[in-house]
Amino acid sequence: MSFKSLGLSDALLKAISKKGYDTPSAIQQKAIPLILERKDVLASAQTGSGKTAGFALPMLQILNSEPALRKRPIRALILTPTRELAAQVQAEFQEYSEFTDLRSTVIFGGVGANPQIKALRNGVDILVATPGRLLDLENQGALSLAKVEILVLDEADRMLDMGFLRDIKKVLSLLPSKRQNLLFSATFSKEIKKLANEFLHHPVLVEATPENTTVEKIDQTVYRVDKALKTDLIIKLISEGDWQQVLVFTRTKHGANRLSEKLEKAKITSAAIHGNKSQGARTRALSGFKEGKVRVLVATDIAARGLDIPLLPHVVNYELPNISEDYVHRIGRTGRAGASGEALSLVSLDEVGYLRDIEKLIGERLQPKILSDFEPTETMADVKEAEAEKKRQKAAHHSRGRNSGSRGSSSSKGKGNRGGGRR
Repeated sequence: MSFKSLGLSDALLKAISKKGYDTPSAIQQKAIPLILERKDVLASAQTGSGKTAGFALPMLQILNSEPALRKRPIRALILTPTRELAAQVQAEFQEYSEFTDLRSTVIFGGVGANPQIKALRNGVDILVATPGRLLDLENQGALSLAKVEILVLDEADRMLDMGFLRDIKKVLSLLPSKRQNLLFSATFSKEIKKLANEFLHHPVLVEATPENTTVEKIDQTVYRVDKALKTDLIIKLISEGDWQQVLVFTRTKHGANRLSEKLEKAKITSAAIHGNKSQGARTRALSGFKEGKVRVLVATDIAARGLDIPLLPHVVNYELPNISEDYVHRIGRTGRAGASGEALSLVSLDEVGYLRDIEKLIGERLQPKILSDFEPTETMADVKEAEAEKKRQKAAHHSRGRNSGSRGSSSSKGKGNRGGGRR
């Protein structure tokens, strides 16, 4: 099947050819014709499956075939959970719309709003946004959603995970009731299906890959190792394997920072990316990684969601996720576009339960390996003692916090940004 057979215009085919693509992916083959027919679509597609083009191309065709409106009101809105994904989606819209007269822009938090407001005032047909900044600028009167014809919720499952449900519903209340709705999600959880039922009209269900399956070309390896030796092991693997581009996942922001610092001390260029980092730091880290200036990018699940890194050869689970589906998302960042990839997991005794859950989900037994000099010695008693010590430290920390808080001012009570999940 070719892109031309999907009914796309010459302007779009020219842009697709310029990007070097000739055959549409599975999600593109299924979604593009349905969107061109103006149907609501509920699609299951992993990051890296070509889903952005799957909705961008037909949206551009629909908008470009209609007469331009005066002052260019926003006619299409794409909501994404993270700044990085928003920027990537916008970049693709710009590339695909090169030979049309359509304009697009992106807005997200963490950076100054004035340039974004200026772009909106100049008029845009397509807006890519994170929910928080979108609502902030709408409240300021910097934009109107009254003319939106097409709405896309991209990576909707992650938006719900990040606490955006209230913001999503607020955005929906600002849109015209008559519009086309497209919802893309890596998984069809109960929450996603409930959300879909609330705003999609007779949607067509599209599944590009079986739910929660892993990419066939990914070589999955598990190493059993004591928690205290994980850093030494990952340094050995990266150094001796001469790995030049490695995405490493940790469970926490602090863990990402600590590991990145230890890798730097071992003379392995590294950067951490997570929600506490400024937008500038996140952008620099990702750019350095893509350009080969940074060998290792250490990330949390939320920060890494939606990152588009072509031909990524190695993904390492420094810590297994406690949500099994996140394992599938993590390792799916390698083995893309027909290339092979390698996913390694460093599993300590306290994570064996997570490993069993992952094996049930993917329907595959992952036989752990043990490397010489890294033989595990932990016992369940060690694990329980470590957990007890962590609880004692946490209790002591809270106790100190209460004591210091009672001496401080109470004027800050109740303050905080609304919609806690904002980006």
